[in-house]
Amino acid sequence: MVWSETLVDAKVFYRPLFRLSGTLLLGTLTASLSIAALYLDWVAGRSPFQIQSLTLPLWICALATAALGFSAVPMLQAIKAGQSIREDGPQSHLKKAGTPTMGGIFFIPVALLAALAWSEFSPTVVAVVALTLSYAFIGWLDDWQIIRHQSNKGISPRLKLALQIGFGGAFCLWVVLTQPASVATLILPFGNLLPLGLLMVPLGWFALVAESNATNLTDGLDGLAAGTVAIAALALGALVSATPDLMMFCACLGGACLGFLAHNRNPAHVFMGDTGSLALGGALAAVAILSGNLLALFILGGLFLVETLSVIAQVSYFKATKGSDGVGKRLFKMSPYHNHLELSGWAETNIVGIFYLIGGLLACLTLTIF
Repeated sequence: MVWSETLVDAKVFYRPLFRLSGTLLLGTLTASLSIAALYLDWVAGRSPFQIQSLTLPLWICALATAALGFSAVPMLQAIKAGQSIREDGPQSHLKKAGTPTMGGIFFIPVALLAALAWSEFSPTVVAVVALTLSYAFIGWLDDWQIIRHQSNKGISPRLKLALQIGFGGAFCLWVVLTQPASVATLILPFGNLLPLGLLMVPLGWFALVAESNATNLTDGLDGLAAGTVAIAALALGALVSATPDLMMFCACLGGACLGFLAHNRNPAHVFMGDTGSLALGGALAAVAILSGNLLALFILGGLFLVETLSVIAQVSYFKATKGSDGVGKRLFKMSPYHNHLELSGWAETNIVGIFYLIGGLLACLTLTIF
């Protein structure tokens, strides 16, 4: 028995004694992010009731997305955009088969259109929107193949990765050709700076691909990806407040995720699919590249990193212990790590609640040291 299973089974690792509800999680997260946005605007000396703030774009996009969902979700049901569930996954997920997926097609556009309009088509916002749309397109291709063939297999991993690298490279090239040299400076904790020059290009390129895949892996439980990205987006918006257009974009993105949770909280009536999850990761990385906050995003996205590392560790350990029969040992009961916790007896909503709490603590840590 590996260490992680021992901790969970021995109850040394925290296991909640009660089950949280999806509605409670949504209400708590909404109140927490609203209070945080109001506080951050107040500290910065901004009116929370102006468009170039964190609070108003957050609220408007949340309400618009929640309202739009009441017509978009039935439309997805009508075109039979049902999710196919892995048979080797947690048995509790089998009941989710048929739940509409590809929800990113209605909440991502809300954030992007609002940001474009309110920034008056600022070149930086246009570029981030273009990158976000391109990654949403990759996700849509994958989702559509899954829906079309009624299986868990979308486009090939190689094609998906190639498209991510291609679109990411185009964005990095635009940054090199149009942005000032200051963009190549990495912001470190406590006001320190590290000029990277052209090294910022491969670092940013890697971040785009890695972050989009990390948020994609995190999207495995009702409300998990949308809630944790909403927290990260708001914190990133506070970090880039010196660039109001990017700050507003982050607030719009966080608000759209929050509004999506009105339909994606447990029990979910719709899933975001790769259309949403790939776009969210790409959007966060694009903003971090333009603002020099890649290290801050690394800390903000600590949960996404853990989810990714759990998959890498699982695959590596399986291959390293593979015997002559072609069967290896598993480090976790299942990866990503949230699935391991679920198979270890955790309620789905409790996992999401703990991840929200950790995401909030990481956001507070990041805003404190950067």
